[in-house]
Amino acid sequence: MEYLAFWFQQQPAPSPIMGFLPIVFIVLIFYFLVFMPMQKQKKQQAQMLSALEAGNEVLTTGGIVGTIVNVQEDKLILKVKPDNVKLLITRAAVASVVTPQNMLEEKK
Repeated sequence: MEYLAFWFQQQPAPSPIMGFLPIVFIVLIFYFLVFMPMQKQKKQQAQMLSALEAGNEVLTTGGIVGTIVNVQEDKLILKVKPDNVKLLITRAAVASVVTPQNMLEEKK
């Protein structure tokens, strides 16, 4: 009988903080795995866009590769080969700066 009484004793209620602790850990892991890399990528993109200058060869988000001819406030004039067509685009439309090293990596 004492054996059964031992199993039916009431256990003390766990602390409410211990109930929220797994949720806090999940949020922290999510922050470090998702939000920090996104912030770093946005910072690199903004730095790349602010460093654009005439003569850079760029790739737009639409897939057009061209050379910057003129840089205005938030607009760029691109010269696109083979007919040397000039396009007016916004800075935000630039996906990346194309360098000869990038082109060699893409061909591999």
